[in-house]
Amino acid sequence: MDLYIYYTIQAGDAALALQRVTQLQQQLAAAYDIVPQRKRRVDQSDGVQTWMEIYPAVPPGFDRVIAQAAAEHGLTALAQGERHVEYFSELTPCA
Repeated sequence: MDLYIYYTIQAGDAALALQRVTQLQQQLAAAYDIVPQRKRRVDQSDGVQTWMEIYPAVPPGFDRVIAQAAAEHGLTALAQGERHVEYFSELTPCA
């Protein structure tokens, strides 16, 4: 399963948020042997950016690990509202 997290950040907080998400992802990459990604929507509205974190091939319940790490790194406090978490899996062909 792959875990996708999207949320909004004030443009003025982007540099600090990038520092925090980078630290968070470095910690998780080392601890769980994963290669996380981070993305930002190309456009922004009223000085707000939409960000996405991607964690491929994680175990069930990894969202709890991420939530705790995000709080510890101060990323949750920078998010404008909720950090939306969704799991996706590969599509398998019908037999």
